[in-house]
Order: sequence, then C-alpha cells, then structure tokens
Amino acid sequence: MALSVASLIAAAAISFGLLLWLRSLLARYALAKPNARSSHKEPTPQGGGIAVIAAAALVVAASEFLYLPRTDESLPLVVVFVSAFGLAVVGAVDDVRPLQAIPRLVLQTAAVVAVITALPRDIQIMPTLPLWLDRTLAVIGGVWLVNAVNFMDGIDWMTVAEIVPVTAGLALFGFMGALPTDAILVAVALCGAVIGFAPFNRPVAKIFLGDVGSLPIGLLLAWLLALLAGNGHLVAAILLPLYYFADATITLIRRLMNGERITQAHRSHFYQRALDGGLSVFQIVGRVFAVNLVLAGLAAISLSSNWAIVQSTTLAVGVILVGALLWTFDHAGSRARR
Repeated sequence: MALSVASLIAAAAISFGLLLWLRSLLARYALAKPNARSSHKEPTPQGGGIAVIAAAALVVAASEFLYLPRTDESLPLVVVFVSAFGLAVVGAVDDVRPLQAIPRLVLQTAAVVAVITALPRDIQIMPTLPLWLDRTLAVIGGVWLVNAVNFMDGIDWMTVAEIVPVTAGLALFGFMGALPTDAILVAVALCGAVIGFAPFNRPVAKIFLGDVGSLPIGLLLAWLLALLAGNGHLVAAILLPLYYFADATITLIRRLMNGERITQAHRSHFYQRALDGGLSVFQIVGRVFAVNLVLAGLAAISLSSNWAIVQSTTLAVGVILVGALLWTFDHAGSRARR
C-alpha cells in the first residue's frame, strides 16, 4: 500500500513536470487546429500523452527495480510496455501526419496480439472455450478497447473522467486479490500519470492527450482488464469500461446502419451530441465520472460473490445506468436538432 501511494504521487508529479517542460515544444510542432468536427475553438497543443506514458513507465520501472523481487511476471510486463511504446510512436506519427486506416489497424492489432500472447497460459477469460478461440476474442476486444479510448477522447477531461476511476478500481481490486502485484503497480502509475495530466486538460484545455497517449492507454487497460477477467472476474472487467464500450459501439453500429464511412471523422458520439445539444463540458464529464464511480462500485460487489444472481444483477444495473446516461446525452442532442 505504501509503495502504491508513493507510486501514485510520483507518477502524478513526473507527468505534471514533463508537461510543463513539453508545453512550448508541443505548441510548436503538434498543434491541433479546430475544424468542423472539433470540439475546441482555438488551436491547442496535442501530444500530452507522451508525458502520461513516460511517467507511468518510469514509475513502474523504478518500483520494479528498487522494491519488487524479480518474478515470472516481469518479462510479460516488459512486453506490455514495449508494445505500449510502439503504439505511442504510431500515435505520435498520426498526430503529426494522419495515417491510413488499414496500416494503423494492423499496427494496433500487432501490439494487442503481443500483449495477449504474454498473458499466463493458465489465465483464460472464458474457460469453456478452447485457448486459441479465447485468445482470438481477447485480441478483438483489445483492439476495440484501444480504438474506443481513442474515439472517446474528444472533449476536455473525458479521458480523465474515465481512466482515473477505472484504474483506481483496478488497483483496489488488486488489493482484494484479483490482480497480481505488477498489474496493481501499472494501474496505480497510470492513474497518477493521468491525474498529473488533468490540470492541463481542464476545460478549456491547454494540452490535448493526442493519439500518442490514447492508444497506449487503451492497450494498458486492455491488458489489465484481460488479467482481471482471466482471474475469474469477467463481469467486473465488463462493468469498468462499460460507458466507453457502449458509446463507441452503439455509435459505430448507428453509422454502419446509416451507410456512413466509419473511417471518416465525425461528431456522432453520444457525448458529442450532448455537447452540441447545449450541455457543458463540465456537465458531460461530471456525469461520466459519476457513472464510472458507480460502475466501479458495482464491479467491486461482483468481485465479492460468485453467485450468479449477484453477477447478473450488478451487470444489469450497470447496463441500465449506462443506458440512462446515453439516453440523456442523446435526448439533449435530439432537442438541439428540433
């Protein structure tokens, strides 16, 4: 616990300090100019994710080297962070000069495959399935989560409102025995690094996260959630990112049904519709944050009992809660169009 608190503070401080140092550099070389699909009005530096990922990696590496004994968990952790750095490079290139959809998806899939392959063989998300099918589904889910985090990073503080409660919940579940020590440390370090980023992204944001941050953050979350689900807590692993999954997935299905090109930028997400409908950024991210806290609480309840009635009830309540939030956002958008 003491190491986790120290890691949280250190990651927040390093992230904050790096952003102070990088701010002028990002303003010079990575400026996001507003367009018809943007939620910001003024040119804003992007690429703050460099500091977030660097801070999390530095804290994890220092803690591993100084305080934790070498175990079989250490090599997979190296694979996870090498893959995260690879996606950060992909995101950095995309921030400066947008990549085509297919090469981008191939690189994302390669990173997720590496991370899922590094999972212990005795960990299986759905034990009734053959291992190859279980891993294939995990890769598909991981790629979608990487993209969902990227898609949902569209207004100030949205990623903060999602990642802080989710990683805090994961760290708490680790202390409850649901995750190994290395995973707890990654969750804590990522939480702290995002907290350090939060003052710069407070509406109106001075720095955006950028793909250099959203893609590797999604990958780290995919690894943590795969470990949680593989340790017998699938419902908890579904509940934690449920709002992101629901908003991104339903939006994708809507666009496909409308015949839209899914590779084209848009403003169709529920939170974007709510913003266009008159809700403020603070109202939107405040509701998302509150819902995520409740989802984390429901996930904790699901961890406390293996009874099917507890698992199904917590999942159903989570689905209803997220559905109500999406309806609120959609209703605001519909009012604006009338």
